[in-house]
Amino acid sequence: MIQSVDRSARILKALAAGPRRLGVSELAERLDLSRPTVHGLLQTLQAHGFVEQDRDSDKYQLGAGLLQLGNSYLDLNELRGRSIVHAERLASRAQAAVRVGVMHGASVVVVHHVFRPDAAFQVLEVGAQLPIHASALGKAILAYSPQSIVDDLMAEPLARLTSRTLTPKALATELEGVRERGFARERDEAVLGESSVASAIFDHSGHAVGAIGVVGDTERILPRGPARGLSAGVIEAARGISRELGARRWPGVTES
Repeated sequence: MIQSVDRSARILKALAAGPRRLGVSELAERLDLSRPTVHGLLQTLQAHGFVEQDRDSDKYQLGAGLLQLGNSYLDLNELRGRSIVHAERLASRAQAAVRVGVMHGASVVVVHHVFRPDAAFQVLEVGAQLPIHASALGKAILAYSPQSIVDDLMAEPLARLTSRTLTPKALATELEGVRERGFARERDEAVLGESSVASAIFDHSGHAVGAIGVVGDTERILPRGPARGLSAGVIEAARGISRELGARRWPGVTES
């Protein structure tokens, strides 16, 4: 491991943890580094636009250069590129917000987000991390992931986010259901009053590389079961993206 790169990455992560700006001394104390070392690294990061210094407080925050890198990643991400049209179509069909996500450790990172097609205020969720065990996107991916990944997840206590968050045993049963139905559902498990339905996206080798799903108010998305036509729309969108990624079959599903 290259020491200067490692230290720079730690500085960026400390600033990302926020929510406030941090000074040289604060960063040095948090990272157990000398002030001159931290100052020198900050100067280099600032020269590349990865951090910015506030003129009034002299403290640092993340810079616009990181946003440019993030946008480049999203533009180059084939899954996101292939999902844009399908996600827009699904949002219009379901009259609901649509998320496309990929697995990242014990979370799902949202790589594409389409607003619900109405005039209500909404927040762009690209980059947001969702709990893999308490989101439809996460369950959809987990259902087709290697058993070793599921076992690793179950080996750690699953965060109890609401009274409806599934236990490890219930989650294992739910994943079996996902494989039978072809879609995953989540009802008030991460946020009370919010539910989602999602289906896995597969690549040319048959691996689940992500998922697409709708999210919204529980009474609209999952009144008692998935709203009429919702699961079919989600599955159709997932298969459309999968086809564009070269998938020819879906595990446990016979292609028509």
